[in-house]
Amino acid sequence: MTDYQYLIVGGGMTADAATEGIREADSHGSIGLVGADPDAPYNRPPLSKALWKGEPLDSVWRRTADRGVTLHLGRRVVTLDASAKRVTDDRGTSYGYGKLLLATGGTVRRLPFGGDDVIYFRTLADYRRLRQAADAGARCLVIGGGFIGSEVAAALRLVGRDVTLIVPEAGIGARVYPADLSRFLVDYYREKGVDVRTGQGVTALERHNGNLAARLSGGETVTADVAVAGVGIMPDVGLAEQAGLKVDNGIVVDELLRTTNRDIYAAGDVANFHSPALDRRVRVEHEDNALTMGRRAGANMAGGTEPYHHVPFFYSDLFDLGYEAVGDLDARHEIVADWKEPFREGVVYYVAQGRVRGVLLWNTWGQVDAARALIAEAVPVSPASLKGRLPA
Repeated sequence: MTDYQYLIVGGGMTADAATEGIREADSHGSIGLVGADPDAPYNRPPLSKALWKGEPLDSVWRRTADRGVTLHLGRRVVTLDASAKRVTDDRGTSYGYGKLLLATGGTVRRLPFGGDDVIYFRTLADYRRLRQAADAGARCLVIGGGFIGSEVAAALRLVGRDVTLIVPEAGIGARVYPADLSRFLVDYYREKGVDVRTGQGVTALERHNGNLAARLSGGETVTADVAVAGVGIMPDVGLAEQAGLKVDNGIVVDELLRTTNRDIYAAGDVANFHSPALDRRVRVEHEDNALTMGRRAGANMAGGTEPYHHVPFFYSDLFDLGYEAVGDLDARHEIVADWKEPFREGVVYYVAQGRVRGVLLWNTWGQVDAARALIAEAVPVSPASLKGRLPA
């Protein structure tokens, strides 16, 4: 049995950021971290970005233990007894806590076929496995044209691999980007040497004589040596449900990031919080939210009272293109595009109920705070009024 003043369940960036927040307020309180990943906390974005451009692997480590945190790695917490303020992991070890943070992230959605032949690209172990295959010259199949799929396909081409990208929608990132930009990205990826198949899904994946054969919904068969899938996650709410906490598309938290049990907090991918700027509850699965929310949760666990009203942003690199995005980017919103050069540089506004709800800064830099301020204004806008609004 081990007791901690602060106990964190989860071993990702949110968990690490929480230890920073705790230490800013409490330099001596005992902190324990129980994480299913056998690796210590690391930065995830480089796994699909910088490491493929030559950054060393050692650059990803977040050095959590340097803050006096006791790490219990490769262990999954399986029970949470909120009344006894105790959790137990899959090896039978029990941990008591004064304050608990659930930073459990999400469980990968899995395809109904392929088994262990499919790499669900989420962890450092997934990166190592894919990098080993890529360095050996593997032909690569990437399933899914969203955030992870588009980044991984670009990364694999950067190191010279043959890549087939299967996109069920009409274009890359179709749920986020406006339709014309999504279609442009298909042509752009093809120019970069990616074999993009749109409007099709994978219906079966089998290995024959060392080759993977993927049958597409259109009837074709694509062969490869390795398959990667980016098909999303489901918030890992099992422990919260077990403890009787309120769950609704994640673990519901208040503005101080407390759950319905005042000694249990939640943050990161798994947390459902109210965004005053967007005037609704949201759950965000990106780095900025993980770091900012984790740090605030840690500080509040250690006695802080600052509400979490942050409007997270996310970013991506797609070959020579890059962007930063703020707020709610939903391709179903009204789109107001203000291109300096079509599809190469500009700002795209996402409008709903007459308000700006999201801003896509496409190859436009240094405007994240201005975009946040525009979203927070919560005043009616017209398409004409947004032309030239940013850069500010």
